[in-house]
Amino acid sequence: MSNLKHHQSALGLHTTSSQLGLSLNNFSGDNRYQTWDVNRELSTYLHQYLLEFIQPKTWQDLAFIAVAIGPGSFTSTRIGVVTARTLAQQLELPLFGISTLAALVWSNRDNYPVDCLIPVQMKASRGQLYVSIYQKSDQGQNLTPVLADTVMNPDDWTQTLRDFNLDVEPLISSPKLGNTVPSILELAYNYWQQEERPHWSEVVPFYGMSVVVNV
Repeated sequence: MSNLKHHQSALGLHTTSSQLGLSLNNFSGDNRYQTWDVNRELSTYLHQYLLEFIQPKTWQDLAFIAVAIGPGSFTSTRIGVVTARTLAQQLELPLFGISTLAALVWSNRDNYPVDCLIPVQMKASRGQLYVSIYQKSDQGQNLTPVLADTVMNPDDWTQTLRDFNLDVEPLISSPKLGNTVPSILELAYNYWQQEERPHWSEVVPFYGMSVVVNV
């Protein structure tokens, strides 16, 4: 497995909700994160908070970047992904795009046994839901999507849960998800250790509502 060099850290961004989350982690004990309730002012404050948060580290200390790609707020998700892509391009770093729902599951993983199927849901527009099902795999050290992030109406989701014979209640997303940004980085680091080095151009927002926007 591949590990970071002693001076390196990874940067995580979570912008898909009203709560901005930033995280730095060297995966050797130096780990911190911070959240801000930015609501609709994300574009005004994101770069300022980034510059302040990364100190005393420098951009050259980064090994990779990870960003929440959604589902979530259309505008906020786009801003976060574009910012992360720009940084990764300029710094020539790998960029990992991580599902908002996967990060929520990962942040609650200790509440479930290994190999458990974990359903998760988030409110979408027009009365629909963003949903997915993940499984704790590799002795609980990773997540495997059993049902990839998608959009369903509540009745179809209820039937899907019956079809999977799930005996656990779905995790329900809160309006503020910035505090799951450490999970964004931890999931990305799992891929990093498996020698994955995704190019920034591969990371695009997941809107889930048949919306295609160039970034």
